[in-house]
Amino acid sequence: MEKEQKTMERKPKRPRGKARLIQGKCIGCERCEPGCPVDAISDSVTAKPIIDIERCTGCRKCVKICPVAALEMYYTDAELALIEELRSKGEWKEPVEAKPAAAADQSHQGVWVFVEQQDGIAASVSWELLGVGKTLARDLEVDLCAFVLGEGVEHLPQEAFSYGAKKVYLIDDPVLKNYRTEPYAMSVVDLVRKHKPEAVLMGATGLGRDLAGAVATILETGLTADCTHLNIDKERRLLEQTRPAFGGNIMATILNQHRRPQMASVRPHVMRKPDPIDGATGEIIREPLNMEEQDIKAKVLEIIRDERGLGHVDIAGAEILVSGGRGMLGPENFKILEELADVLGGTVSASRSAVDAGWMPYDHQVGQTGKTVRPKIYIACGISGAIQHLVGMQDSDLIIAVNRDREAPIFEVAHYGIIGDLFEVIPALTRRLREIVTTPGSSKNNSGMVSGDKS
Repeated sequence: MEKEQKTMERKPKRPRGKARLIQGKCIGCERCEPGCPVDAISDSVTAKPIIDIERCTGCRKCVKICPVAALEMYYTDAELALIEELRSKGEWKEPVEAKPAAAADQSHQGVWVFVEQQDGIAASVSWELLGVGKTLARDLEVDLCAFVLGEGVEHLPQEAFSYGAKKVYLIDDPVLKNYRTEPYAMSVVDLVRKHKPEAVLMGATGLGRDLAGAVATILETGLTADCTHLNIDKERRLLEQTRPAFGGNIMATILNQHRRPQMASVRPHVMRKPDPIDGATGEIIREPLNMEEQDIKAKVLEIIRDERGLGHVDIAGAEILVSGGRGMLGPENFKILEELADVLGGTVSASRSAVDAGWMPYDHQVGQTGKTVRPKIYIACGISGAIQHLVGMQDSDLIIAVNRDREAPIFEVAHYGIIGDLFEVIPALTRRLREIVTTPGSSKNNSGMVSGDKS
């Protein structure tokens, strides 16, 4: 009897309501669909969410995840009456509704590229970024600008003009002679806050990664690191920043919808370097450094240069690479690659598996966790072609793959493929090239490539 009495006095079920779309507010970001735990949301052909009322459980997750508050909860008349009853008894707790994210500051205009330099010599990645920046600026219908920091760098704006910059913001000060995070970061922050660019691009070098992260943190904006592709969503004026994700297994495109500037870093040799235009001119805007040497905590006591001899070759700048992978079977077999590279005037590189096995040093590694290369010729020997390796070399002008496995992914990006035993193919190729080199009238051109025989 007592149990029956308790059952009769049980409180009515708390109203949960159903989700519905507020007309005219949805921006089609498609966040709500994957956020629904019961698959009650699907997309229409117009990219607007369609909500299955029968499946909706009123969990409110879609309402909370929507960045523009385009979803709301609604209740039946019976539920509204029950809510009023519970409210009168003090038993109804008002749900916390999601607030729309702040809109991006539309006063930001222009695409900026950081001209990284050391001892007055600009890093090549700066000009590569001006090349892609020109396309982005054209799509946004804004100016392409560069910014230069350092001491004795008055000559760099003219060089930036030759690669497409229309304006160059310059801070030339003795304090900036050697790179230190604090003065460089605050200089960039001051420039950005004053002139308000909508996109800022930096090279993903050691210096660039350090500076970009510090600047993005101070400005409280987003930063996408190690991008391999940049594009513009013209309708929403958003920088589409594509980079490898989940260990390189997928390519993710990242958007920064609510903060400005949109910031991205790009690895050297990923973007094509444009040809310079002699005589190009633009506007130089000089700005002061708003700090003194005594204000900076870090001091440069000594600079130790990396001296590895004249024979050292940086694979990132090599025009011909002969690269070996797991199929080389051991470190001693890289000798046949060295012989081929010597004939071609190139250098030897390796995949991560070969480096992890200790067959080649790390500074010869190509790939996502190694170096990004863009040679004129890339010969992949015994490399299967995992996406982590492909992102580091897929933009080479000419890719030749040698592999016994005809299903190897490397053949999907190769311009020419040789299915066979590399221990037979590579020595035969080397012998034939030696014959060509020793033929009267043949020679190596400036890039090291053999000329004189088309066979």
